[in-house]
Amino acid sequence: MAVFALAGLIFFTSFNTAKGTNIRTDASLLKLSDLIQERSHKNASLDESNGTLRDEVDTLAGRENGGSKADTAKLAALEKNTGTQKLKGKAVTVTLNDAPPNATAKLPGYPEPQPDYLVIHQQDLQAVVNALWLGGAQGIKVMDQRLISTSAVRCVGNTLILQGRVYSPPYKITAIGDPQKLQKALADSPAIQNYMVYVNVYGLGWKVEENGTVTLPGYSGTVDLHYAKPVE
Repeated sequence: MAVFALAGLIFFTSFNTAKGTNIRTDASLLKLSDLIQERSHKNASLDESNGTLRDEVDTLAGRENGGSKADTAKLAALEKNTGTQKLKGKAVTVTLNDAPPNATAKLPGYPEPQPDYLVIHQQDLQAVVNALWLGGAQGIKVMDQRLISTSAVRCVGNTLILQGRVYSPPYKITAIGDPQKLQKALADSPAIQNYMVYVNVYGLGWKVEENGTVTLPGYSGTVDLHYAKPVE
């Protein structure tokens, strides 16, 4: 009797919840991955709008205040150092990519790859960014976004989440600076030397190329610090 009563309660609850609709997940419904991509595109659009509005505010503020040339030059230098303005110069681009799904060990003495061996991880991207800064990079762009002092390169699985937007491999990192010093810093990095073992053994993607003269975009997101306070 108890079993039948419980079954009846379950049927009634299911009927009341569905109200004539299919309560199973329909393949046509928006998937979580689709929702993430939609939000990512929306964030990109908002960043672009934010950058346009910031330029208008800066223009109006300069016209209203009528600051001296020295103040204007000082402000321009600060904006350049913070990465909110475009930067032009000689550049080096590093491209990282996952290994082929059917990859095997190419050199003797190495085990067959685990799934983690074949994908780009957060520490790989961070190692490249750190090496480029160490090599004297004046500015760095990851994919299509400029990095600033508060930028965080984070990965979930092999998906990059950068400043509210989502990216999949291959990942491109472009830095402006002295090309020889930048490439030397990459070669001297212990973390990248370890990564190169996986490149040679399992086929992870790695490409370094000089781009000539390029222009990096200015950072267009918010620069407010929400979780930090200046030292008194």
